[in-house]
Amino acid sequence: MKHFLYAFSQTAGAREHRIKVPIHRIEILKNINKLRSFDKSVDEISYTNKPSQPYRHCHVGFFIDYVFDDLEPPMALIAPPPAAKFFPKLIHRSKSVPSHLYTEQRRVIQTKTSIKTAHHHLKRHALRIVNAAVEGGGQARILLSDVVVKRPKEVYRGRKWNAMDLTTAGVVVAMHLLCGFAPFTFSWGALSVAVALYVVTGLLGITLSFHRNLSHRSFKLPKWLEYTFAYCGVHALQGNPIDWVSTHRYHHQYCDSEKDPHSPIEGFWFSHMSWLFDTDNVTKRCGEPNNVGDLEKQPFYRFLRRTYVVHPVALALVLYALGGFPFIVWGMGVRIVWVYHITWLVNSACHVWGQQAWNTGDLSRNNWWVGILAFGEGWHNNHHAFEYSAKHGLEWWQIDMTWLQPFVPPLLLQRIAEVVCRLHEFSFRKNKQHLRV
Repeated sequence: MKHFLYAFSQTAGAREHRIKVPIHRIEILKNINKLRSFDKSVDEISYTNKPSQPYRHCHVGFFIDYVFDDLEPPMALIAPPPAAKFFPKLIHRSKSVPSHLYTEQRRVIQTKTSIKTAHHHLKRHALRIVNAAVEGGGQARILLSDVVVKRPKEVYRGRKWNAMDLTTAGVVVAMHLLCGFAPFTFSWGALSVAVALYVVTGLLGITLSFHRNLSHRSFKLPKWLEYTFAYCGVHALQGNPIDWVSTHRYHHQYCDSEKDPHSPIEGFWFSHMSWLFDTDNVTKRCGEPNNVGDLEKQPFYRFLRRTYVVHPVALALVLYALGGFPFIVWGMGVRIVWVYHITWLVNSACHVWGQQAWNTGDLSRNNWWVGILAFGEGWHNNHHAFEYSAKHGLEWWQIDMTWLQPFVPPLLLQRIAEVVCRLHEFSFRKNKQHLRV
């Protein structure tokens, strides 16, 4: 059974009009109540389970922040009100509609309501984005979370695999199989190599260079140092800088929508790793990459894209020469798989489990254990609130090793920490109050 939400609006100089929006899996509380809007006049809302029935006025247990009346299908953006008291069993909290609609230029009706009677008290959660069209099947709740996802697209079956898909899957599987030799080849030297390369490729390469420096331009480095850190990231075997940065920028542009390259609304495992095995995934969702012109015009990054495979192979040969097969197992297999999953957890776990300290309009969460393992990347809700900040751990207790790392030469610390990042921290303090959940 579909439920329909009707919003009545009287805009200045326009006739009164009614918007019918089907709301999926939302049980609305009874009792009539008037709504007052922030910037547009909304007289009342009514609820019915059949479009042909007379309107049954009701009291709703959430904010109706936006109604997109010119979309097909229609959609609504909702959130529980602050200090709301309601019957929680009657409200099915879900979140699955593309959040990028929040920022698009749409004709919207913005409303607000308060609830005065009920038994339970809940703090305000971050914005809940509700699919207003899909009915019934194809959705499921992620275990131990309030995230409702739709049925994932066929990643393994039901599509044609090209040579690059098979190569990508083969490399990922091979690295995992190589880890099977780890118990039989353990030595303190091999472990030390793995840990050292974990820091070099994970912290300096992925988080410091690919993510905060190249993707978001959170700070500026001399070119020789920027290129050095980017080269470290190539050895993480997660792709060349141009493709990695393009994918991540699309993630922020279309966060948690159907255009998101690794959208969590299509399932935990899709956002974690399955999206990688369809190498045309980004092009299918976002079109031909056009968001990395700053990197594509630099010969060094074009060189890394053309010769990407050569560099990890060269590292493997060096490791074999230094320590034989144990160094290959630990320095390549164990280390690469570890960095794989730590990076992927930011895309998956940090959009499912954790706390939302900021109203970012998406599923991003602050996850403390991912923050520790991923050198501060786990403070993901902070990052989505202030994506250009080089500092992700915004509270004193939020450990951010990428921010605290000692590898940047001391002469650059003042430029990075005091000039660039203080500007971001000023923005953080300035916006702290009105962004808080």
